[in-house]
Amino acid sequence: MVTEALANAETRMQKTVEALKRELATIRTGRGNPALVENIMVDYYGVPTPLNQLASIAVPEANLITVQPWDKQAVSAVERALLKANLGLTPANDGTVIRLSIPQLTEERRREIVKTVKGYLEEGRVAVRNIRRDIIERLRAMERNKDLSQDENQRAQTNLQKHTDSFINQMESVAAVKETEVMEV
Repeated sequence: MVTEALANAETRMQKTVEALKRELATIRTGRGNPALVENIMVDYYGVPTPLNQLASIAVPEANLITVQPWDKQAVSAVERALLKANLGLTPANDGTVIRLSIPQLTEERRREIVKTVKGYLEEGRVAVRNIRRDIIERLRAMERNKDLSQDENQRAQTNLQKHTDSFINQMESVAAVKETEVMEV
């Protein structure tokens, strides 16, 4: 039962790290990245559809993203969705391909982005700590029900804390890489 609870905690914490990685992938860094636009919802014949299901997304140059819808009729809908997504990028449409030129970031904007990265990191830390709290409550309940001895509970909590620290360190290293990437000129 204890190993099941710890395994559950580890799985949930790993999912939190993955969610942080996905969030950070959508942050603009001055370089083209398909993750920046792939999940933008496009109104495709009245149905909200992710952009990556409607078009091929490529990064031919470091500061350019190209979006080529498979259905030529969807080009204007994709362009509208890109404008509505408020990425700070202006799409250029030539009838078949939409180009998003990524301008260089100013120092001030880089600092704002780093603050955003730190905000996502803190949300991830809180999520991992909440998972830890839930598991500790479950362990205490097992101890109250005499399913677990006090020593076993203490060992399990120590083990859980090690997992928590490990996942928080993983998230901090992911965020540090993103911060370095953002601050790079």
